[in-house]
Amino acid sequence: MLQNLVTPICALLDKLIPDPAAREQAKLQLLQMQGQQALQEIQAQLSPILAEARSADPWTSRARPSFMYVIYILLLASIPMGILYVVEPEVAENITRGFQNWLASIPESIINLFGMGYLGYTGARSFEKWRGGAKK
Repeated sequence: MLQNLVTPICALLDKLIPDPAAREQAKLQLLQMQGQQALQEIQAQLSPILAEARSADPWTSRARPSFMYVIYILLLASIPMGILYVVEPEVAENITRGFQNWLASIPESIINLFGMGYLGYTGARSFEKWRGGAKK
């Protein structure tokens, strides 16, 4: 909200404050307020994710990392599928087609939810490390 008002307020400060030093000081304070508001918005967005990551409940705190383990397993499964394709191409194609159909049956909104959740987790961890609160 404050971001949209910074330019008009700066123009207003140019007209209202004749002293250049006082005017620049007022603009600096305005920009600092804008930065504080942006930081507070980020903290508000990340607070549920951080609370989830700090949860004592193992199902809650391990959900996103567990999802990534599933992805790793799927990636590793592609190695024997490549070997199977060399030996039995038709079987490998049928398995691949079946897996593609299974993935296509998952609603896109669920896939987007997992993607946003993982990105949120990664962003929260990065923010936590930047703030110095992460375990070393």
